[in-house]
Amino acid sequence: MLNDKVILITGGTGSFGKKCLQMIFDRYTPKKVIIYSRDEYKQSVMRTEFENKIDIKKVRFFIGDVRDKDRLYRAFDGVDYVIHAAAMKQVPTCEYNPFEAIKTNIHGAQNVIDAALDRGIKKVVALSTDKAVNPINLYGGTKLVSDKLFQSANAYRGSKHTCFSIVRYGNVAGSRGSVIPIWRNIIESGSITLGITDKRMTRFWITLEQGVELVFKALEESKGGETYISKIPSFYITDLAKAMLPDAEIKEIGIREGEKLHEVMITKDDSRMTYEYDKHYIIYPNFEWMNLKKNLLPGGKLVKEGFEYDSGSNKEWLSIEQLRVALKEI
Repeated sequence: MLNDKVILITGGTGSFGKKCLQMIFDRYTPKKVIIYSRDEYKQSVMRTEFENKIDIKKVRFFIGDVRDKDRLYRAFDGVDYVIHAAAMKQVPTCEYNPFEAIKTNIHGAQNVIDAALDRGIKKVVALSTDKAVNPINLYGGTKLVSDKLFQSANAYRGSKHTCFSIVRYGNVAGSRGSVIPIWRNIIESGSITLGITDKRMTRFWITLEQGVELVFKALEESKGGETYISKIPSFYITDLAKAMLPDAEIKEIGIREGEKLHEVMITKDDSRMTYEYDKHYIIYPNFEWMNLKKNLLPGGKLVKEGFEYDSGSNKEWLSIEQLRVALKEI
C-alpha cells in the first residue's frame, strides 16, 4: 500500500508521528516520508533519534504550521497520502486560548482539506478523539467541527477522487498527556500518593501501535467519510494506580473542568449508521449525496439500535494483573 509512495504526517514530531514513522519503515518501502510540524528543535531531536533506526535519507523534515495554507500547498506537492495528526490537544490550554485552538483545530483542518483537494492527494486520514463525542470542552468542540469538515470534504473532491476519512480513539497509553508518565514520575520521586480526579473513572486502553494500525487500515480501505473506532478493553483508573504501585495511597482530587467520567466513542444516535467488524467499528456518514450501499465495506454488521460504545459499559475489561503486564510494554 505505501510502497514507493510519498506520505506526509502533520504534527509528525508527536508520540503518534514517531510511532507511525517507525511502523511505516518496518512494513513498507516508502519513496519518502515528510514530517510536517512547526518546532525545529523537536524535528532535530527526532532526526537524531531515528537516524540509525530507519533509512533517514527518505525522511524530510518540513517546518510549517497547518494554519499556513500556502505552506501546506508547498508541502503537499507530489504527496500521495496525508495523515493529519496536528492539533492543540491540552484541554486547559484550549480553554484559556480558545481562538488559538480554533485556528489550529478548525482553520487548520480546512487548510489541510483545501490543499489536499487542490494537490490531488489520494487519501487523507484525520485523527480524532473521544472528546469530539458529545463535547463538553472547547478541545472536543473544535475536533467535532474538524471531523465534520473532513466528512463533508468528500462532497468537494469531484473528478480528483481525494478520499477523506477519520480515525477516533481516546488517550493513548503512555503518550504525553496520559496519566502513566505523570504517575511514573511521582513514584520515582518516592511518593506513594497518586491523585485521581474521580474513583469511578474508566478509560479505554489503546497503544500507539494499535492507533497506527487503525490509520493503516483506513488508508488501505476507506472510500470516504468513514469514522474508524477500534474494539479495545476498558480499565478502572483505580486499577491502573494499583497496577503501577500496589501500595498506592489514592487521593481523590475532584474531576477537572471539561473532564468526563467515561470515554465515549459511539453514541446511541450514531448507532443507526454504525457497523461492527471483527476488530473495529465504522460509523458511516449519513448524507443524501453519498451512496452508502456503494461505500459500505464488506464484512460489517449493523449494530442494534441504541447501541453505545463507552469505556464504562464496555464488555471487555483489563484486570490489575493484565494492566501490570501491559504497562511493561509502555
